[in-house]
Amino acid sequence: MFNTSTTSVHAHIHLPGLLAVLVFLLLTQVPVCAQVTGGKPEFIEATQQWLDKAVASVRTAGVAPLRMEVTVGELDSRLRLAPCAKVEPYIPVGTRLWGKTRLGLRCLSGSTKWNVFLPVTIKAFGAAWVIKGDVASGAVLTEADAIEAEVDWAEENSPIVANPLQWSGQIATRALSTGQALRQSMIKPAQVFQAGAQVRVVAQGTGFQITSDGQALSAGVVGQPARVRMDSGRVMTGVVLDNRTVRLEI
Repeated sequence: MFNTSTTSVHAHIHLPGLLAVLVFLLLTQVPVCAQVTGGKPEFIEATQQWLDKAVASVRTAGVAPLRMEVTVGELDSRLRLAPCAKVEPYIPVGTRLWGKTRLGLRCLSGSTKWNVFLPVTIKAFGAAWVIKGDVASGAVLTEADAIEAEVDWAEENSPIVANPLQWSGQIATRALSTGQALRQSMIKPAQVFQAGAQVRVVAQGTGFQITSDGQALSAGVVGQPARVRMDSGRVMTGVVLDNRTVRLEI
């Protein structure tokens, strides 16, 4: 039987809301039969069935708009496991429940205690922005460079950038090709002006907008703060919008 009463969780998890629930289900679900009787251990199939139910529970709970798929692999064929009446699953230290990963299984009740690792692949399909043409390294991305499509968020470690406002206007850190989903490691903010440049300062408030000129005291990177000296001599800090505009929030 799976014993889950004393299992500790040591895992770094992407999408905490979604996968924390999966971890909770892994460690608290009703035990399933897990005998080792020779040939393919019964707990391999039992683990697959259990994980399928756990993922279905996560999807039903509506924790995240992702379509989860979990595939349990096979143990090393060279292993010869002694019969065991109670198998405890656990998450190995440093393991992420994301992409190609593994679960630990240890025998708690048998003639010989054993500990093995079971390969598991966790896929999380959801909407993302996908490159639709080659983009050179250092190029500034625009909304015309990508289209929305469903991809496996867990295929790579770098998080998906799902909001176009977070990648449009950013610089490609390397050459990108058709079909690649945009991830954080692929982009960086674009520097659009140097310190000393003349910029337009826009101050916005409820129902009004004021525009004036100023001189940048720091380099301007889109989406990042920059310091500007106004004509009056006052130094202000705002967010860089483009190659000559800094927005102040009032």
